[in-house]
Amino acid sequence: MRARREFRNRRDVEVALLDALVDRTEEGMTVFELRAAVDADIDTIEEALSSLKSDGLITVDSDEDRVVILPDDRVVPNPGEEPEEERSIVDAIREKLGL
Repeated sequence: MRARREFRNRRDVEVALLDALVDRTEEGMTVFELRAAVDADIDTIEEALSSLKSDGLITVDSDEDRVVILPDDRVVPNPGEEPEEERSIVDAIREKLGL
């Protein structure tokens, strides 16, 4: 699953992190899991996570065993919501015209 389209106008690494987190909305991901899912070095990932956190797009939850990063609810698409890239051009025109 991909993050909602209104959150896709960010740096590539931030979008990749949001997409990875949206795929694991319920359980979240650790920094190490994100590092494995996103093709970027750890410094770039940490910088992107900091930016996402300051913008309120992720939350950090820690318990006794580990720290888990979760996407904010507004980043997660509603069930049945189509990502922008999966819509056909005809669907985009229909939506634009209100049909």
